[in-house]
Amino acid sequence: MRLSELVTTTDHVAATSSRLAKIDAIARLLDGADEGDVAALVGLLLAAPRQGRLGIGWRGLAALDIAHAEEPSLTIADVDHAFDELATTSGAGSAGVRSDLLRGLASRATAAEWDFLARAMLGELRTGALSGVLLDAVARAADAPIATVRRAAMLSGDLGETARIALTGGDGDLDAIGLRVGRPVLPMLAATAATPTAALEITGTASVEYKLDGARIQVHRHGDEVGIFTRSLADVTHRLPEIVDIVRTLPADDLILDGETLALDEEGGPRPFQETMSRFGADVARELALRPWFFDVLHVDGRDLIDEPLSVRQEVLDRIAGEWRMPGVVTDSADEAERLSREALAAGHEGVLVKSIDAPYAAGRRGKSWVKVKPVLTFDLVVLGAEWGSGRRRGWLSNLHLGARDPEGEFGDPGSFVMVGKTFKGLTDELLRWQTAEFPAHETHRTASTVFLRPELVVEIAIDGVQRSPRYPGGIALRFARVKGYRSDKSPAEADTIQTLRALLRG
Repeated sequence: MRLSELVTTTDHVAATSSRLAKIDAIARLLDGADEGDVAALVGLLLAAPRQGRLGIGWRGLAALDIAHAEEPSLTIADVDHAFDELATTSGAGSAGVRSDLLRGLASRATAAEWDFLARAMLGELRTGALSGVLLDAVARAADAPIATVRRAAMLSGDLGETARIALTGGDGDLDAIGLRVGRPVLPMLAATAATPTAALEITGTASVEYKLDGARIQVHRHGDEVGIFTRSLADVTHRLPEIVDIVRTLPADDLILDGETLALDEEGGPRPFQETMSRFGADVARELALRPWFFDVLHVDGRDLIDEPLSVRQEVLDRIAGEWRMPGVVTDSADEAERLSREALAAGHEGVLVKSIDAPYAAGRRGKSWVKVKPVLTFDLVVLGAEWGSGRRRGWLSNLHLGARDPEGEFGDPGSFVMVGKTFKGLTDELLRWQTAEFPAHETHRTASTVFLRPELVVEIAIDGVQRSPRYPGGIALRFARVKGYRSDKSPAEADTIQTLRALLRG
């Protein structure tokens, strides 16, 4: 299959808000794919190449100065082969080899194809072809029950392989995919609510548990063999030996546990999220120990539990996890749920998760059986620039560069603004049109991708917090930033300061 067919389809998908139209377009694409292209095709649609992280950054891509092809010739197989080489190239001289690989790929791609591939490598595609739409499209292309496709994807943890089996396998092959110790499954996800009381109204009687600002882990044990996987199902067993040792002490031979891990400070409070995540990187800071908390069990000693209600799973977990159990209470009382939330926040954690006690474990799905509650923080920041959009946002100024005020000149001149992050989330079509018309009046200069502005426009931004980051001069980056609205009533002098944002860091 030609890459150009994929690019054309994703442009169409991005340009429509109709879920049915998205499903139809992707189903037609999958139906015309060669068997060997399916897994790679799905990875590109999700901006999650089947090879995993390719180690490609935006600076490396921006540094390429390549004349692109005039006519499309690249195939999905060509791209997949290039990604294989990028993922496996390491060691002395690898930087030059990787640069040559990227240059070769870029020169064979048309400008539109390279724009697509660059965003796929960076995980920044915004086609609207999320996993739920893809699952429906796979079911339609394969003429298979959506429930069967969804369950197979959940239990295999691999949507690309599920699509391949659905499209090319025989009768019963999808049904044969089951839970297996050692093979990670997609984690169950949570909806959101503003308060514990509101969450409890959704779930009814629930297990109300601490929500930590840590890293999601899924642990598999078969005898003394232990595997630890991240939220994205990456294998990090070798990076977390202390958790391996803990799991080996638990009273079961075969286990699949769901939980979270983080690092604690000297007072027993949570360290910043970035410090926890440093243990998942290449340079392992072994002196920074991680502690696990387990909140669910999917399998124990030959017994699958994912279809059992949470009440049954918790009985098993209480027996197995012991001191490593996530703190929480089972209640239908709003007062009790609010009390636990205050307790979690006072301990430095994010908030609470409220889980229906009757719900099975819906791997890979974000329903209303689990509801997360954590405070939303809002800050007034200035717009320092905006990047031109792509897909359905092509022709509009979209991704905002956000700055905080530095009154003391700690990170530059006194009264200047320090960049703290970017976001395109929360921007309606109306705001996109307004930005595109308004921003040139505040422009200082531009590049091919970005229009830079004088710090004159104040925008209210909601965030979940901040994290340490060497990418920006203030040493922090916003977490999950989204636009609430522009504040024409406020001047840049009233914007929040970098010091206020940095005060959100713990430790």
